[in-house]
Amino acid sequence: MIIVLKKNTPKEDVKKLCSQLERKYQISTNPIYGEVLTIIGLVGDTSSIPKSEIALNQIVDKIMKVQEPFKRANRMFHPEDTVIDVGGKLIGSDQFIIVAGPCAVESEEQIETIAKELNECGTGFLRGGAFKPRTSPYSFQGLKAKGIELLKSAGDRYSMPIVTEIVHPYDLELFAEKVDIIQVGARNMQNYELLKELGSLRKPVLLKRGFSNSIEELLMSAEYIMSGGNQEVILCERGIRTFDKTFRNNLDISAVPYLKKVTHLPVFIDPSHAAGIRWMVEPLVRAAIACGADGALVEVHNNPEIALSDGEQSLLPSEFKQMLENIAPLANAVGRRIL
Repeated sequence: MIIVLKKNTPKEDVKKLCSQLERKYQISTNPIYGEVLTIIGLVGDTSSIPKSEIALNQIVDKIMKVQEPFKRANRMFHPEDTVIDVGGKLIGSDQFIIVAGPCAVESEEQIETIAKELNECGTGFLRGGAFKPRTSPYSFQGLKAKGIELLKSAGDRYSMPIVTEIVHPYDLELFAEKVDIIQVGARNMQNYELLKELGSLRKPVLLKRGFSNSIEELLMSAEYIMSGGNQEVILCERGIRTFDKTFRNNLDISAVPYLKKVTHLPVFIDPSHAAGIRWMVEPLVRAAIACGADGALVEVHNNPEIALSDGEQSLLPSEFKQMLENIAPLANAVGRRIL
């Protein structure tokens, strides 16, 4: 439910109304102040709240019901785009963010080599898996806490904030201390206990859409994080399963403009996991830029042929550098710059 207040309503009256609504109906309020108009978003079970009773308040202009079940991520409650500041790098702004690195941190030499080459390309963020949930229990599962230490060391050396995936709530303290953006992978998108714990942090969370999940389910997962108080959520489309087995997954590029329309949150894509084929990464990044995405996760490995995880979809550093040069004119054409 959204309450639109009359023009130039004093903030003191807005706060008073919010307090009354919270106390009487056991819901939370989210006032949004514009230059002239103020709206109040009501979050919680509003089904039993009588609109006629609220309408009697002298400062209320009109009341609208919100049909979507997601509230905090809804653009109706938050008309302005959310911009997340990570070390001076602005996610959701005119910067198109590239988060690059290997699928998995394999060794100190490997991650240091890749970080050095990415830094020379001007890449803004360094990624790498330390905890690796894999389909097969016999596949490489990551270096775990040691992997995070190696990733952080490389990131610090080259002034690149790090992004890596969390898989269990009991690692929360480690991630809160060491990681700049905490990634929730596709397999954990509906791990609600983990999402609740991440809601207690004040650190950005990159939430990937599950490969068999709807957009509404993605947004409700974001709602779990945001309802805990953490509003810094980045949505990521990483490909969904369809009847077509030509690719690893099918990148739902239509999800990008839809999410940008109905939410205020930044939206990324993951072309590497979507296609699973390295030569398809650049075309998909181009498509994402053209339709309004805020960033992309790109897997880069210095020796993909012997990578312990997803080598077939990883770009060589030279290929990655060429991709950045190729996409820069397109980004400029739509008012973005590559970081």
